[in-house]
Amino acid sequence: MKIYTYPSKSAETRVASIINRGLGFKKKDYLKVTQILEDVRKNGDNALIKYANQFDSPSLSIKSISVTFDEIEAAAKKVKKTFMRSLNRAITHIESFHKHQLCNSWINTDRSGAFLGQIVNPVDSAGVYVPGGKGGKTPLVSSVLMGAIPAKIAGVKYIAMATPPTKDGTVNPHLLVAAKKVGINAIYKLGSAWAIAALAYGTETVPKIDVIVGPGNIYVTLAKKIVSGTVGIDMIAGPSEILIIADNTANPEFTAADLLSQAEHDIMASAILVTNSEETAKAVGIAVEEQLKYLDRKDIAEKSLDSFGAIIVMPDLTSCIELANRIAPEHLELHIDNPFEYIGKIKNAGAIFVGDYTPEPVGDYMAGPNHVLPTAGTARFASALSVDNFVKKTSLIHYSKEAFKREAKDIICLAEIEGLDAHANSIKIRLRNVDEITSPTMHHSFRPPLSDLKSQKY
Repeated sequence: MKIYTYPSKSAETRVASIINRGLGFKKKDYLKVTQILEDVRKNGDNALIKYANQFDSPSLSIKSISVTFDEIEAAAKKVKKTFMRSLNRAITHIESFHKHQLCNSWINTDRSGAFLGQIVNPVDSAGVYVPGGKGGKTPLVSSVLMGAIPAKIAGVKYIAMATPPTKDGTVNPHLLVAAKKVGINAIYKLGSAWAIAALAYGTETVPKIDVIVGPGNIYVTLAKKIVSGTVGIDMIAGPSEILIIADNTANPEFTAADLLSQAEHDIMASAILVTNSEETAKAVGIAVEEQLKYLDRKDIAEKSLDSFGAIIVMPDLTSCIELANRIAPEHLELHIDNPFEYIGKIKNAGAIFVGDYTPEPVGDYMAGPNHVLPTAGTARFASALSVDNFVKKTSLIHYSKEAFKREAKDIICLAEIEGLDAHANSIKIRLRNVDEITSPTMHHSFRPPLSDLKSQKY
């Protein structure tokens, strides 16, 4: 990894190239995905099978798109007890964390003659996309948990999962066991853009759902981007990234290992060390080169580091944090003395990992917070996948006659300023006849059943 000293033109150029790398798709990719989406929208199951046979499993048929009960039962016999122990622990932690995100419907009656509130309801259905992982040989179990658990906690009644089948038309048993454990209702052997299309538009076999979440390759990402608005999505996620802030107390071996944990994801992934210590910079650079030799995904990690990796030496820790806030990384690790003194200064990051024994993989699998995080600088305004992605919030408004009279002229004023005469007339016609308005139920002393609304949760 090349070492840059900041501020300098070369360092600024490198930082800018990382920030501006984007999603990495070309116009032809966008056109191809658009074609696939339209094909599935028009031709349903026939289009799904066409793409599945071409790219994933030649033997898949319309009848075998859906995973059967027998397949799930058979999967349970193929996984080890050690996997089940780890799975159960992860589920417990993830559920516990996401339950804290629950919120209630509420109303406010502070203004005389009016009550205002918000009703919180879960969406009816959600779809979780889970990438195949090397033809099903490296199942991304954590994606099942991170997508389905917050949906279940939100109160979503129907959760579907889509994942590419292996060449022989099956799904890795670890994925099936995890899906059953977290309460997924249906599993479809579908991948890439056609899976997103099926969930967004519905087909003869796959019902249309309300929200789609989960990571995927560039075709999945583009498909989610295009169908966004037709359905809800979690985010437009780009390649993985990590930024580590380290000082002279950092362990170079730990730091190097954590940089490589993200560089191995994708040639577009970004791994950055920001430090106020030249000694640490040099030691981590050496450790990266040494550890790189033994990685199975060495070629991917090398290309990632060459294109979007950097070790940047800053004047002090304050400037390190300022640069981190500018980059707004998906994962931010603090390998510094007294890290808790600096957390309040960090404004832009998907997740913050504090201390030598909290590497990013702890968050990927076990800690509890969601690992679906904003990338490509979007942590400036976006948040991790959460229970909030699976609910909608409806405003509740009631004015009594007295409250209406008190504010009517102000409403008319604003409507007329905007040139919306019909808006103003809707108020004026009531104001002229306000003394004759009666309502047997919705008068100024009316109050909704507070116990009902305040007890409602998602």
